[in-house]
Amino acid sequence: MQIILLERIEKLGHIGDEVSVKDGYARNFLLPNKKALRANDANRKVFEANRARIESENAARRETAQNDAGSVEGKEVVLIRASSNAGQLYGSVSVRDIVDALVAAGAPVTKAMIVLERPIKTIGVFDVRVALHPEVSVNVKVNVARSTDEAELQSKGVDVIDAMFDGDASGGFTEAYDPNAEPGEIPADLLDEDQAEA
Repeated sequence: MQIILLERIEKLGHIGDEVSVKDGYARNFLLPNKKALRANDANRKVFEANRARIESENAARRETAQNDAGSVEGKEVVLIRASSNAGQLYGSVSVRDIVDALVAAGAPVTKAMIVLERPIKTIGVFDVRVALHPEVSVNVKVNVARSTDEAELQSKGVDVIDAMFDGDASGGFTEAYDPNAEPGEIPADLLDEDQAEA
């Protein structure tokens, strides 16, 4: 389907561009959300008559988004979640979770602004892009941890899963292994002097 874009759409085009998209994308997303018009003679005339107003409204929204970018850029939110010992979450972190945490931190964002490349299913620190406007996007950090202590360690750059497994290897009880020993025989270096003489 041929459409005329009413705003910049990433990987598609700019205001006024006439592009071809799949019918479902146009009917289900672009047209209902007033991001595009069907490309026909009547709509071309309407667009050209209103082009200056559409571009000025877009510039005003972009300026507002640039002002809001300062309060969102570089924010770090902490989400406490239950996970396995290997760091796999029981479930995943959703866009709604990120929005709720950002709004609580004072950032004016909505679900539509969060661009999550892939679901967050492990603990760690993740960069998430927030598109405040089609032409203005900023990054925030999402720190997913099992506790506030782990979140503080992760924000300092510590990989808590690796640190946990490194700690297990260095500590704890390990028994010396002698491949030539008979079952039940105590190694000679562990016997005290009285037992060794007997």
